[in-house]
Amino acid sequence: MSKDIFGAAIRDYYNQNYSEDITVHASDFDDDYIPVPYLFRTYPDMPKIEQVALDFAYGKVLDVGCGAGSHSLYLQEEKRLNVTGIDISEGAIEIAQKRGLQQAKVQDIFTLKDKTYDTLLFLMNGSGIIGRLDQIDRFFVHLKTLLTPNGQVLIDSSDISYLFTDEDGGFWVDPTAAYYGEMCYKMTYKALTTDWFDWLYIDYNTLQNAANAHGFLCELLVEGENNDYLAKFTLLNA
Repeated sequence: MSKDIFGAAIRDYYNQNYSEDITVHASDFDDDYIPVPYLFRTYPDMPKIEQVALDFAYGKVLDVGCGAGSHSLYLQEEKRLNVTGIDISEGAIEIAQKRGLQQAKVQDIFTLKDKTYDTLLFLMNGSGIIGRLDQIDRFFVHLKTLLTPNGQVLIDSSDISYLFTDEDGGFWVDPTAAYYGEMCYKMTYKALTTDWFDWLYIDYNTLQNAANAHGFLCELLVEGENNDYLAKFTLLNA
């Protein structure tokens, strides 16, 4: 991304300069919005999927894409876990630290090495960072380098096939086209605009098959109200 949209919005809200939300643009769909206050939510205000993920987290935790640090702070303060929050947004990490997150750093998950964790946490459509379905092997191979022998991965996503289903239940997707969950977005906030970037929504069966192919046991922990779900991976040979 060319601009730190999330960092700017998170800084503004923290510094009481909140005046607008983040706008998400997709080429084939109407604009959507990310309410900035939502990035500061506490456990009672989180969706059930996020609450369950935090309940399942244990040991040494890596919160990937931690944003303003809401999930990490809950794990640090309420569950007393050793948690590290990482994000590619410098502004987000700055505010997460100011909010009291003891271990927070600017870090791309795919360049992280030589550290292992008991829980890897990917929330707010955590599968998005995979980018495209053809990058999923890279994702699972890298996860193995970051897990302790009995570690777990907690990740949420959504099956967005409903966007391509008509009133009669017909599924209108070109079978020769890319996987329907591959989206391309750009975001704007005030005068800032990002480049276009890839973001992956993945149905559970496709995710499970990929996980199994890389030696992971994949479990469906909970399903949400909007075709979203939380999955857990553990290595079969652990």
